[in-house]
Amino acid sequence: MKSSASSALFAPDQPPLVAALAALQALPPAEPVPAVSMNATGRLLIIGEADVAIGWAERLAGQREVTVLALGTATSTVDPENDGNFAIFPANDVSLKGHLGAFEACWQVAGALQQASFDVVLDLSPRPLLNRVELPSGYLAAGRDPLDQALAIIDLLAFDGEFEKPRYVTLNERVCAHSRSKKAGCNNCIESCATEAITGFGDSVRLDPYLCQGCGTCTTVCPTGALSFQYPRVTDLGVAIKAQLKAFHAAGGLAPSLLFHSAEAGRKQLLAMQRAGKPLPNNVIPVETWSADAVGLDLLLGALALGATRIAVLGAGSHDLAPLRQTARLGQAILNGLGYTGDYLRIIDPENPEWLAELAAWPAPAAIPAGEFHLLADKRTTLEFVIDHLAKHAPTPVDAIELPAGSPFGTVAVSEACTLCMSCTSACPAGALKAAADAPRLSLLERNCVQCGLCANTCPEQAITLTPRLLVKDRRRERVLREAEVFCCTACGKPMGAAPTILAMIDKLAGHSMFATPEAKARLSMCGDCRVIDLIGNEKSTQAWEMTE
Repeated sequence: MKSSASSALFAPDQPPLVAALAALQALPPAEPVPAVSMNATGRLLIIGEADVAIGWAERLAGQREVTVLALGTATSTVDPENDGNFAIFPANDVSLKGHLGAFEACWQVAGALQQASFDVVLDLSPRPLLNRVELPSGYLAAGRDPLDQALAIIDLLAFDGEFEKPRYVTLNERVCAHSRSKKAGCNNCIESCATEAITGFGDSVRLDPYLCQGCGTCTTVCPTGALSFQYPRVTDLGVAIKAQLKAFHAAGGLAPSLLFHSAEAGRKQLLAMQRAGKPLPNNVIPVETWSADAVGLDLLLGALALGATRIAVLGAGSHDLAPLRQTARLGQAILNGLGYTGDYLRIIDPENPEWLAELAAWPAPAAIPAGEFHLLADKRTTLEFVIDHLAKHAPTPVDAIELPAGSPFGTVAVSEACTLCMSCTSACPAGALKAAADAPRLSLLERNCVQCGLCANTCPEQAITLTPRLLVKDRRRERVLREAEVFCCTACGKPMGAAPTILAMIDKLAGHSMFATPEAKARLSMCGDCRVIDLIGNEKSTQAWEMTE
């Protein structure tokens, strides 16, 4: 996404900034993002108390196919075949779901369930049927205020015909850490979604592209990169940032800062400040993206590794700055842990009247040499490149960095209670825990661990603990967590499995009545074949051929 307003965000007599803008405009257009289509054919649903809802229905009946759900109205007082050229139904227990062009309403009439589909919905009920931070297009909850109702009608009348919007987010179910075998894992995206477009669906999540409004918070909080933002893609932003920073430096610019801002609210605020005589500082390059909430750790640290000195995100238009601030704290902890002194990352509250002055006075931290790699579509791979680059030039090389709770990096430890059943390896969505093929051995590839907790929740012995940290040294080397001898059949010597697993099984079964005798208890340590042979040869019970009438 190129910013058509970027040239107005700084004075045109600043050669480095002009060069950065020229480099952006010279880039070829990015590949179009897939879109989803919605079609509104004029089916309008009005929900509310009868007198108000019918009043608006009478005004709109000539322009739309209107249906009224009259709340709390007796059936005998409503004539569905009225002369107003619209349908009226008494309704109780009304529920609503869906999106523009495909809303599904359900209601009760005299104990019977009724349902129908509508294109747009005007909700005049005292409490909105949909209670979300971001409402779906085509739904307006105007309440009881006449002015709000009139303004809502104006907006709803614009929804007529076919509409398209980008598919803002893509989902890779293969690496989703939501659940495994009904064991809970990561719910970050579900908890942060402002439109309720993301719901749990088995071991993964389900993303409704029609409800998604593109805030992108889900992609920021996703630890595995299963959810990735597409409008614009990280790869496209990386190409643009890299070109602008190179042009800025080539034109003599020093210590460039990047200011990520949203395409609507952020641009509007920056242009208003420009008109008020408050332009951005000369060393700040504005970077426009659809939503500031979608600026994740890969972009924050990636932009620094590509040559930026400081990264700021203007939170105008954000639903909640908490995820952005948590991400910035994580990035700052990584940088400081590697010995990079100073303040590199900031999340700007747009309500702070002093933010522009604070941005201008922001002291430049220690410079980081620019890398030559590209930001990739895969979040974890991009972070691998970035961390390698930061570690290579780190002022203070370290083996590992302690991170705050909730970080998507960390280590796993197992206690002596581990029986090497390997259930944790099948639960791990990132391939961090591995079972050896040649011996009872559990190993960890820490660079893959996302700290989702699925291994700990799956472990039957509760032997696993997680510790957030970033391993810097030997990140690509597997580390053995637990290893044991092979338990062999006491009769024939055939390998039966990991010794802790077999011994734990024997210990649990030893008290059962079926294994009360020494002979029966001894069979627990035999393989299946030897157990049957011993049972036939030594069983003292009455045989079938010995039985008489």
